[in-house]
Amino acid sequence: MGQTKSAIAFDDQNAFEWLDKADDATLDEVHFGVVAMGADGNVVAYNAVESALSGLSPARVIGRNFFNDVAPCANNYMVAQRYLDEISLDETLPYIFTLRMAPRRVRLRLLKSEGGSRRYLLVDTLR
Repeated sequence: MGQTKSAIAFDDQNAFEWLDKADDATLDEVHFGVVAMGADGNVVAYNAVESALSGLSPARVIGRNFFNDVAPCANNYMVAQRYLDEISLDETLPYIFTLRMAPRRVRLRLLKSEGGSRRYLLVDTLR
């Protein structure tokens, strides 16, 4: 797609549609973490920013369940359960990741579209 980092912002109202059209190389161009999951919660894309934030390579997480195997600290009613309960979802919330690292304050954006095959978890570090 060849788009630049400014092509999409964390809080862009069209983020879901943009992400759904983006290939892996384009996902690596954005300045926040992107985790794309199938309906089963298995990771199908994991961008370079998220890899740097978590210390986990895409090869290590692709195909694994995000909430059970990659980030069990997000397997709770605030994050994982929302993807199960909501037909569509666009919610931003403050969060603290605690697994494999010192606690890190972030902003999460949970995205899910009715009938969509992917769900997205966007991660923006708080400075």
